[in-house]
Amino acid sequence: MTGVLLNALAQVLLKAGTMHVGYFEFKWSAVFPLGLKMATTPAIITAFACYGVSALVWTAVLSRVAVSVAYPMVSIGYVIVAMAGWYIFDETLSTLRVAGICVIVLGVYMVSQPT
Repeated sequence: MTGVLLNALAQVLLKAGTMHVGYFEFKWSAVFPLGLKMATTPAIITAFACYGVSALVWTAVLSRVAVSVAYPMVSIGYVIVAMAGWYIFDETLSTLRVAGICVIVLGVYMVSQPT
């Protein structure tokens, strides 16, 4: 669960960081200035650190758990990020999205059950 939480936190931090950087399009002429701006944005730096630690945690998980059981748990990150987007960034959680979140939670529960 730690890996999933770190990954979700990284997504939220990337969103916060890009809000600081602002809207951008990838253009070769802007790669260096954009990269420099992103590389000096604390939220983006922290996001990449979270990804790195998450990868280490994920490797430890895969050494102990079958990938067919572990990988569906990553889907819980979608739920966490959707809720964080709603709570932190005031993003819309429509009825359809909430229903999708419920399907994800049910699916993860079903996959986690012993066979």
